[in-house]
Amino acid sequence: MNLVDKYRELTDLATNLSVANLQVREQDNVLYVDGTAKSAEDKESLWNAYGKLDPDFRSADVVMNIAVVEGTTTDYTVVSGDSLSKIGKAHGVSWQTIYEANKDVIKNPDLIQAGWKLKIPTA
Repeated sequence: MNLVDKYRELTDLATNLSVANLQVREQDNVLYVDGTAKSAEDKESLWNAYGKLDPDFRSADVVMNIAVVEGTTTDYTVVSGDSLSKIGKAHGVSWQTIYEANKDVIKNPDLIQAGWKLKIPTA
């Protein structure tokens, strides 16, 4: 089985997610998947699909170069009682998306403080 067939589910998902400039090529027993996803969630979905096909990423036969379209963000000030999950739910994005967009501010996603200014990517 060639790599294109082995990872068909991954490449089909990329197509279904409308990854822009999608390029899939096999070279030297490695499958290269390049393109630009519409959101961090789409990129995360691709990595999750890859993780299901190669759970421990041991095959080392895929290189994914998926960029994310720079979208607009909303500024949000953390208030007492907030969590990334709560903020994400209110804005229609995952807590992981908020964390990725604010790694310069958030060192531990389980510990956020009132008064912090966060960028919330639009869904």
